[in-house]
Amino acid sequence: MKATLTPSWELTTEHAASSCGQPILVNLTTGEAFGPADLVRLQERKGMIPAALAVRRLALAAELDTAERALVARFVGSLPLR
Repeated sequence: MKATLTPSWELTTEHAASSCGQPILVNLTTGEAFGPADLVRLQERKGMIPAALAVRRLALAAELDTAERALVARFVGSLPLR
């Protein structure tokens, strides 16, 4: 399962870093994979934030179907989606 959040970021269970179907955040430019607690930088001039918060923010702006929103919910855990 994949959810494209932006042209540079994807949430997926189809990456080698995904374990037991757990979604991970992938930077499509660099190929780096991140778990929910890993720190990421969404914008060059901004600070680092947990990947779960980054996914929550990116998902708010993305047009996701029901399955993709469920994938996001599995990654962000208790963070509200809206």
